[in-house]
Amino acid sequence: MIIAVIVLLVVIIVFLMIYNMSIHKKIDVFKNINQKVKSLNILQEFMNTISEETTADEKIKKINDIIIEQYDIKYSTIVSYTGTEYKIKATNVDSKHWDTLANLHKEEIFKDSIQTATPKYITVEREGERLPYQKLEFGRAKCAMFFPLYVDNVYVGYWIIESGKPHDFDNIDTTVLEVVKNNIISALKSIERQGVIENIVRTDQFTGLKSEEYLYGEGKRKMDEFTTSAVCMFKITNIAEINENFGRHTGNDVIIELSDVIKENISSEYIFVRYMGPKFVIVFPGVEVSAVAEFMADIKKKIEIMEIPQSQEDDFYYEEDEDEELKAEPKINVVITTYYKGTALESLTKKLEEYLDNSAETEHTINYI
Repeated sequence: MIIAVIVLLVVIIVFLMIYNMSIHKKIDVFKNINQKVKSLNILQEFMNTISEETTADEKIKKINDIIIEQYDIKYSTIVSYTGTEYKIKATNVDSKHWDTLANLHKEEIFKDSIQTATPKYITVEREGERLPYQKLEFGRAKCAMFFPLYVDNVYVGYWIIESGKPHDFDNIDTTVLEVVKNNIISALKSIERQGVIENIVRTDQFTGLKSEEYLYGEGKRKMDEFTTSAVCMFKITNIAEINENFGRHTGNDVIIELSDVIKENISSEYIFVRYMGPKFVIVFPGVEVSAVAEFMADIKKKIEIMEIPQSQEDDFYYEEDEDEELKAEPKINVVITTYYKGTALESLTKKLEEYLDNSAETEHTINYI
């Protein structure tokens, strides 16, 4: 009888062990599925951030905030490398530590990690110790994971996460962190072009206007606040004639005074840029093309009654003893079209430019396409 009871107990224990293992496997599967769902949700947040009409820097900061919140990380810092300098793009660490975080590439402990494109995990063993890269701080970070970032095999910076507890990342799922790192890289790659455009915007030395690139960054964000916007491009059709007959300094004066007339007559809500050479663009965010016609007709009239005296700097052309002062009279050709939110602005401006370049030099009207 006792033997039978023992056998029964053994069978029950074995059954419970098998059942317990089965439960653990199901829990692991559930955790794995749950983690995948979470990763997909976070990836979706990343993609939503990338598609937002904000600056490249704002997108990186938001992505870093998502990482901190979703993965419950104490400190997260993304540092970019432009080829000449390192710059903190996003961090939740106090600014007094930024200089240290922006120079981690100089630390011996991370140099090999950068060269081999492999993560590096470091931690202190006991209170009172500090991480190798820490200079003056003791209590902020007790362990860290360092990830070099590469876009298409090109080194573009690094991502570092830190914790205030020793060995806090010992059991962290590195595959998840690898996914996060790859998402950061994808985000950096996606917004790289936007960052380039924003960084190459220049101010024209003659007119004080923003260059063409402004349209595709800050300008486009303003336009995309509305469903449609009117876009107007115009060209000084006789600028070559003015340069030939009066001199290039006079031609520059024409461009300066023409842009001043427009700046005096347009709202600050409108976007006015020097597109290229004698071509300019005015964007009317949220305004219908039909509402722009009268305004541009008035602007055109103001421009074409201008009389700009020949510049005295054009020595070869200038004759002080002439009875009548020579004056340049600009003529412009105008084309207007509609921009629809979210569409390719570059293609639209290219179409306007081609129209003006293919028009006869004698044409100086207002056209709609």
